Amino acid sequence: MTANGAKIYVVDDDAAVGESIEALLVSAGYEAEAFTSAELFLDSFDPPSAACILLDVRMPGMDGLTLLETMGADRRDVPVIMVTGHGDVPLAVRAMQAGAADFVEKPFEQARLLQGIDQAIANATSASETKDDGLAGRFARLTPRETDVMRQMVIGHPNKIIAHNLQMSPRTVEIHRGRVMKKIGAENLSHLVRLAIKAGHDPDTV
Repeated sequence: MTANGAKIYVVDDDAAVGESIEALLVSAGYEAEAFTSAELFLDSFDPPSAACILLDVRMPGMDGLTLLETMGADRRDVPVIMVTGHGDVPLAVRAMQAGAADFVEKPFEQARLLQGIDQAIANATSASETKDDGLAGRFARLTPRETDVMRQMVIGHPNKIIAHNLQMSPRTVEIHRGRVMKKIGAENLSHLVRLAIKAGHDPDTV
């Protein structure tokens, strides 16, 4: 990891969670600062000093998605990772459409969170994963049925719901999911969502 003192802003209304994440980030070599509300964060946010923002989706008052939209151009090129509870994947997808770089689901593994931060920072300083013919070509290699499954995955449906919607068995869904991930080269669901959006697949049209 190459944290090099980069500052990570953490916004989570659960103070204990925010403090825990802050301690983890500091131990990993990052400078970190946690806030319990979007309003407190906005009062202190300094874009030039920020390397990444960890933002809880559901918060009282201004929620994470609204905060992301409020920051707008002030966020500049600072990547935002949405932290979401189970069942909030569709909200996280909306956030990625609004410019978030990634999302992680609670409860998350520490290694997964740190990896996501490292990758988001790296992507923010490179031209990787741009919308190009190579990326579009990967999605074009999906069969029609795999494309159907991919679209259901991108909007956050679990296997049982996908099986019901597409009238196939859960086992068949698992097989198609595996093929989708392999053909697209996605490491996990959030990576697939990010690539799908960049390739022009709009989850809102599913």
